[in-house]
Amino acid sequence: MRVTTGSFFDRTSGQMARLNQAAEKINDQIATGKKITVASDDPASFQRLAWIKRAGADNAAFAANITLAQGVLAQADSTLATMEEQLQRAKELTIQANSGILSDFDRTSIAVSIDSIVEDLLALSNAKDARGQPLFAGASGDTAFARQADGSIAYVGADDAGDVPIGEGVSVQVTENGGRVFGGTDGGADMFAVLQALSAALQAGGDISGAAGDALEGLDSAIDQTVIARSSVGARAYRLDFEADHLTDLGIDYEALRSSIEDTDLSVAITELQKTLTVLQATQASFTKLTGLSLFDYLR
Repeated sequence: MRVTTGSFFDRTSGQMARLNQAAEKINDQIATGKKITVASDDPASFQRLAWIKRAGADNAAFAANITLAQGVLAQADSTLATMEEQLQRAKELTIQANSGILSDFDRTSIAVSIDSIVEDLLALSNAKDARGQPLFAGASGDTAFARQADGSIAYVGADDAGDVPIGEGVSVQVTENGGRVFGGTDGGADMFAVLQALSAALQAGGDISGAAGDALEGLDSAIDQTVIARSSVGARAYRLDFEADHLTDLGIDYEALRSSIEDTDLSVAITELQKTLTVLQATQASFTKLTGLSLFDYLR
C-alpha cells in the first residue's frame, strides 16, 4: 500500500507540475504575443524565424540602397535636363551668330555668352550627388572634367560606371561616364570642344559660316547624346520603382510568414489555457480528496 500511495503521490504531483508549467507558458504567450521566444520552444520554427529576420535585414539594406539610387538618378536626370537646355541655348546663339546682319561686336558678345555656357556646362558635368560623389565621373573618379594647360576641357574621370546593389545578385548603375556622354571619348560629339571652337571663331571675326555649320552639327549630336543619357537614366529609375515594389511585397510576405510562426493566436491560446486550468483544478481536487482520506476511511 505504501508503494502504491507513493507512486500515486509522485505521479499526481508530476502531472500537476506539468499542468502548472503549461499554464504558465500559455500565460506568457498571451502576455508577450509570442509563442516562440527561445530555441527550445520549437527548434525548427526558431531557425526559420532567424532566416526570416536575416532576409528582412538584407531587404531593409537593399531598400535603403534603392532610395539612395533613386535620389542619385533623379539628380542626374535634373542635371542632364539643365545641360540640355544650355546646349539648346548655345544652338540658338549659333544660329543667331551666323546671321549676316550682326556686327563683329555682336558676335564677340555672343562668344562671351558661349564661354559662359561652357563654364555652366563644366560645373554641371562635375555636379556631385548626395553622397558627395560626382554624377558623371564613373565609379571611382573624383572629378569628371578638368581644364587643361592649353585651355581645353578633357574628361579625367574613371572608365567604369558606379553600381549600387539593390537585391540578391542585382545591381543598378547610378553614375555615368561623362566622357562617353559629353566628352567625345566614345566617338560622339565633344560638347566642350564644339563650343570652344565656335567661341574662338566668333572672336576671330570674319566669315563664320563654316564654324557655325560645324557647331550646329556638333550641338545636335551633343543634344542627342544628352537625350539618350536621360532616357537611360529614366529606364533605370523605372527599374528601381519596380524593385522597390518587389521588396515591399516581399516584406509583406515575410511578415505574414513570421506572424504565422511566431505570433500567438489569442483565441486558441485562451481556449488552451482554460482547458489546461480545468484539468489542473480537477487534478488538484482529486488529489486533495484522496490525500484527505484516513486509514479509518480505507478500513470502512
